[in-house]
Amino acid sequence: MKNQKINVGIVGLGGRGAVLSNILIDQADINVVAVCDVYEDRQLAIAEKIKSKTGHMPVCTSNYRDILSMELVDAIIISTGWKQHVQIMCEAMEAGIAVGCEVGGASIEECWRLVRTYEKTGTPAMMLENCCYGRDELMLSNIVRQGVFGEVVYCGGCYQHDLRESLANGHENRHYRLDEYLYRNRENYPTHALGPIAKLLNINRGNLMLTVTSSATKSAGLHEYIVKNKGEDCALSKAEISQGDIVTTTIKCAGGENIVLTLNTTLPCPYSRGLKVCGTKGMYNEDNMSIFLDDKHNQYHMEWKNHFGNIEKYRNVYDHSIWKKMHDDGMRGEHSDIDYLVLRAFIDSLKENHKMPIDVYDMAAWMSISALSEKSLLLGGIPVAAEDFTNGRWIKRDTAEYWQYELNC
Repeated sequence: MKNQKINVGIVGLGGRGAVLSNILIDQADINVVAVCDVYEDRQLAIAEKIKSKTGHMPVCTSNYRDILSMELVDAIIISTGWKQHVQIMCEAMEAGIAVGCEVGGASIEECWRLVRTYEKTGTPAMMLENCCYGRDELMLSNIVRQGVFGEVVYCGGCYQHDLRESLANGHENRHYRLDEYLYRNRENYPTHALGPIAKLLNINRGNLMLTVTSSATKSAGLHEYIVKNKGEDCALSKAEISQGDIVTTTIKCAGGENIVLTLNTTLPCPYSRGLKVCGTKGMYNEDNMSIFLDDKHNQYHMEWKNHFGNIEKYRNVYDHSIWKKMHDDGMRGEHSDIDYLVLRAFIDSLKENHKMPIDVYDMAAWMSISALSEKSLLLGGIPVAAEDFTNGRWIKRDTAEYWQYELNC
């Protein structure tokens, strides 16, 4: 497959599907041959873009199984709602079609199904967690692997994103996410924060998540927003919202590290993934874009605000080769660039027959946090045992292969 074009089908053409399709049709080694969505207008909108760009009209369908039955399809991209991810992914693997899947949460049973299907079929599969390809996240991978922070003992991250407008209009916009807030209370979107941290801590490759403990505040922000903007007589204003405004989840690891995740999507807030890495020789804090190093910055610790933004001083030494190449190629470092990078990681790994940099074991472990946090909350915030989806192989799994794609770029 190294030198040939890859024929791709896209399943799910909402916001994420539209973004990913725009990137895919610009790739010289990709043919988008089929698109799928339950809504015909979405199918036609994306198909017309593809036709305008490439000159050919892709197959349009509302049934993803139509794509899985097409002999010319090499791979599919899944960008549907969370609930459909595992079902479609497993059917694709069983059909021998490589699959790149968008992020979300899943039940423990779904996560085990994902792993067992992969182990039975061997079909390449990758989670498209774009935040693993953020500039600072990849730069930190260099910093941590080179020992600059010493022994890492703590990592924190968040999904802080004001989603009140999109949630309040979820039914009108045909968006799946609203129901998650109405009926569930959990860390519902863990992987943006957890993915880069899991890579830094070598989770599933010499390290393992052991227990998950969650606490949640009351739910007030989304209801107040709905009443204010849609009126007290709106049906949604009378609905009981289960999702707490802020959910905090602590994960203990076999290596002795703690990971703390924070979900904050129904209160006024700036966007942040809040990455924080603390080690015996230094730390990084995303929210003030700074690196603090022992024996270099200690004298400034009471006046650290004067050093906010000092991460730029470390770019020349630690900036990742992936991002250096992107800048050389004239890309701007916007959100679409991490989408481009994660898609290229999937495509290039598939073409080169490399192991996927975010494999099904990672995907299962990261997605399972949603179910585990929900269980912890239902039990009053007690620790619950995490699952070992590697069945003990995490102890000796090769760390080098984990970074193979990034190191080869």
